Amino acid sequence: MKRAAAAVVAVALSLGLSACSSDSNSIAAQAKSGSGKSFISGDGTIEQLPVADRGKPLTLSGTTVTGKKWSLSQAAGKVVVLNTWGSWCPPCVDEAPHLQKAWTKLSKQDKPVAFMGINYRESAETAEAFLRSRKITYPSLADDGGQTLLALRGKASVTPTTLVLDEKGRIAARVSGPVSTATLTGLVNTVLRESA
Repeated sequence: MKRAAAAVVAVALSLGLSACSSDSNSIAAQAKSGSGKSFISGDGTIEQLPVADRGKPLTLSGTTVTGKKWSLSQAAGKVVVLNTWGSWCPPCVDEAPHLQKAWTKLSKQDKPVAFMGINYRESAETAEAFLRSRKITYPSLADDGGQTLLALRGKASVTPTTLVLDEKGRIAARVSGPVSTATLTGLVNTVLRESA
């Protein structure tokens, strides 16, 4: 009887595990693909959090790739866009001009918005060279061994991830994967309207 029960559990477990990995974007599927891309990609899923579900404000600080100290408290009262990226990540490279366009558009409209990139898994010099070559004008924090990512409370588990924080520093929206200019400006404007 115990052997039969154990067999049933083993079959159920193997079926459950195989079902979990049928998604081509799952961690298991990406690992099995042999692509060697060395990162977990997102599918562009958008999550918007109602004000009541946002939790506590983030506490975030670091040094930019150009060597300047930065803290989220410097952007108090603004909607903040945080984007995790690396020049080794093809979706990050593809989305870079979209982020720059959104930043330029919102800046020209004189909206209370700040952008900050969060570079991951490369030197500050490499990151700075990439930003210069792509004419990215908003700053990015240098990789600090993952400490900055920990401050994001598990909300940036794929690369790239874009978080939109409300004026109190709470996560209001998240895009897991690359984001377009229209999507990002729409999310930012939605959060801006909350305090209007």
